[in-house]
Parts: sequence; structure tokens; C-alpha cells
Amino acid sequence: MYNCGPTVYSRVTIGNLRSFLLADLLKRVFSYLDFEVLQVMNITDVGHLTMTDEQKSKLNNPEITDTEIGVDRMEKAAKRENMTVWEVAEYYTKLFLEDIEKLNIGLPNHMPKATDHIDEQIVMINDLISKGYAYVTKTAVYFDTSRFPGYGLLAGQDLDQKAVAVRDDVEYDSTKRNPADFRLWQLNQPDHSMQWDSPWGKGYPGWHIECSAMSLKYLQQPIDIHTGGVDHIAVHHPNEIAQSEAATGQKFVNYWMHGAFLTVDGKRMGKSLGNAYTLEDVALRVSNLLALRYFFLTAHYRQVQNFTWDSLEAADKRLTLIIDFAKTCYLKSKGETKGGKIISVLEKKFREAIENDINMPIALAVLSELLEYEAAEKDLLVTLKQFDQVLGIIDWEEIEKCDLGMLNEINEKIDERNRLRNNKQWSESDAIRDYLFTKYLVQLEDRDGVTTWRISSTND
Repeated sequence: MYNCGPTVYSRVTIGNLRSFLLADLLKRVFSYLDFEVLQVMNITDVGHLTMTDEQKSKLNNPEITDTEIGVDRMEKAAKRENMTVWEVAEYYTKLFLEDIEKLNIGLPNHMPKATDHIDEQIVMINDLISKGYAYVTKTAVYFDTSRFPGYGLLAGQDLDQKAVAVRDDVEYDSTKRNPADFRLWQLNQPDHSMQWDSPWGKGYPGWHIECSAMSLKYLQQPIDIHTGGVDHIAVHHPNEIAQSEAATGQKFVNYWMHGAFLTVDGKRMGKSLGNAYTLEDVALRVSNLLALRYFFLTAHYRQVQNFTWDSLEAADKRLTLIIDFAKTCYLKSKGETKGGKIISVLEKKFREAIENDINMPIALAVLSELLEYEAAEKDLLVTLKQFDQVLGIIDWEEIEKCDLGMLNEINEKIDERNRLRNNKQWSESDAIRDYLFTKYLVQLEDRDGVTTWRISSTND
């Protein structure tokens, strides 16, 4: 499985994180179903777009977008942060790894960096040239899209419909044979900070070639599954297909899976709109960062999801309830799962949901059933742990920090309270109820003469 990773010129947005969560869910689902998964996700740590001197002068103009002027975002970040491009890449790669860890997104088996695989990219470009699929001009090495039958079919386009690839071709190049031809290697950019020697001259790779070169180094062809955002359907993924299949003569990928966009308050997300929120922004608004992960799970990955602070707050509250349930089950079962049985009727529903195109909203509905299910605490705990292998919304190390020693006092206080209630000593019994909540967040419930308890972070 190959997943398009981040371009490390800035901190990833929550929209980016939703896309990376798709890959994590996919791996978790297959692992849950007893498949072994070999996952590769790249780090794009080299800039691609080119700039003229006039364009460079526009870097700090907020009214001009990067794509309008062909800004190399790594170069722009280096200027913004007063770093070298290499330092920028290292810094934002570190932040990316911290962010995905906080969202419980597992690391792939391989996370290759583009700059560590320049040789592999050069070899692939050479193969494409020798097979007649690429040509060299004074400005770049281009892939000849007219030589590849079916180019653009992934996006439902043909060459007559294909627009110029914005990210690669913001500047018109008269040396190209076809408007849709895309750069494999950029030449004659002496001021570019990241450059390597090649058979065609000093330069740097185009955006698309890294994914093909690295995915085929670490995975067998055809790759079973390739994921990415829907924004990759029009340009990046068709270009990956073309160059990979032209170079090898084999099918590149069996199945493509694309995550839909995340909007904010019904609008597109963008830095110019001030709504390109990061995990740092989220941390200021929630009690648990995994609330964002829970929020993402409430929508199907192919569905456009609208983010609002209210919806995140609701997710935070719901996750708190789930965690309280986990703590209650853990304490009542004295931390023991031995002898506990998975509740088969619920597990069957959960499995059907995740097998049906990773339908997480339905999976969460099954989780809600579990929270209301009448069963032994051990069975509830075992089933919850089973579901969370996919959901990834509970920090079990935190759950296991619950003090089992509090059980004796809870039970003793409940017995004492029952005696007081039998003697109609209401104020004294209420004092015990308040004490248990204040000290342990224990909520009592009296029903049909029986007192039960649960952990509840809210006294309602």
C-alpha cells in the first residue's frame, strides 16, 4: 500500500491530517481482518516550482497565491523561517511526525524522503527517455503524454480535455511538445537551492517522479492500493500511472482510494482565508486531541466533511463519554480481560461496517450500541478494545493508570450510603454521593433499589 505523504514546507493542516487518517484506517482495517500490510508513505522534501526574478519579488505579497506565480514553497518557507531549505524540511518533517503521533496515526513500514532517492528517480527518467516516453529540452526533461495511450483516464479526461498541470507548468514552456507534458527533471535553474547532477545537467526532480521511483523500490508491482486526496485525481496520480507503466510495462496500481476534501464552516480551507487550522489550533479547543480523530470518523472518507468548532466540541464530549465508559469497565473488571468474551452480535455488525468501504459512521453506531449493551464488564472491555484496534480513539495506557485501589472505597461508600438511605438520612447520603464524584468522578445511579456506578467526567 502506498500513500502520498506531506510536502514539508509548513505544518500540515487538519485537512491534510484527514487524508493521512484514511491510510491509517485502511491499514488498521486490513490488520483487523488478519492481513499483513506493507505500507509506504513518502516525504516530499524537495521544492518543485520555478520562479523568475519578478516572481521572487512577489513572495511577500499576500494577495498573490503560490500557484499564480509558480513559487517554490520550500524556498518560500526558507525565507519565511530564516532557515535553509534543508533545515525547513527537517523541521517540518519533525512536526509532521509529532502531529500524526498525537492523532494515533501509525507509522508506515517505510517513509522514504525524495532527497534520499535522487538516484532512483534519475534511473527511472533515463529508462523513460530510452523507451521514447520522455524528451530533453533546454529547460527540462518532459514526459511525452502523447506517447502513453489512456493518459488521464483515472480522472475521466483525455488529452484534448486535459488542462495544463498547474503545479508543474505555471509558466508556459515553448519547448514542450504537448500542453499536458509534465516535468520529470528541471534544468537551468542556477539559483535553486536544491540541485543534483544528472545525465542532462544540474537540476532537480519534478513532483511526480518521486512517488513512482520510491513506491516501486519498496513495493511489488502492481501495488495493491494507492491512496491520496481527491486533489490528486486530476494531475498527480494520472502522471504517476503514466510514468510508472511506461517505465516498467506493467500495471502500476490495482485500486485507487481518494479521500474527500475537508471544508471549514462550509467554505474551502485555505491560508488566505485564515481557516487552514493545524493541530496546534485544535489543541486550544479540546480536552483530548483524539477528539479530532473521532470527528473525522463521523463522516465517510469519500464524503466532503464540514469542520466547525461546534462539531469538534461535540466530538470531544462524545469521546469523553467513551473514555469514561472504558475506565468504568476497566475498574469494574479489576483490570482483567482474561475470560472476557467478544460480544459476537456487535462484532459482526462492526466487521460488516468496516468491510463495506470502511464505513466508519456505521462502525461508530455499533460502538454506541456497545456503550448501552447489557453484559459483563470484562466482555464490554474486551469488545471495546477489539473495536479500538480500528478506531484508534482511546489511549489505553491512560486507562490502565486508573487506581484499582479505589474500588474498595467506592464499594464501602456505596454500602454506607445505602444504610443511610434506608434510615432516610438523605443529606448524609447525598454527601457521600458528592464525595465520590469529587474524589473519583464516580456517578451513582439508583434504580429499582439497586445502586450502580460509573465514571463520568460530567456530573449529569
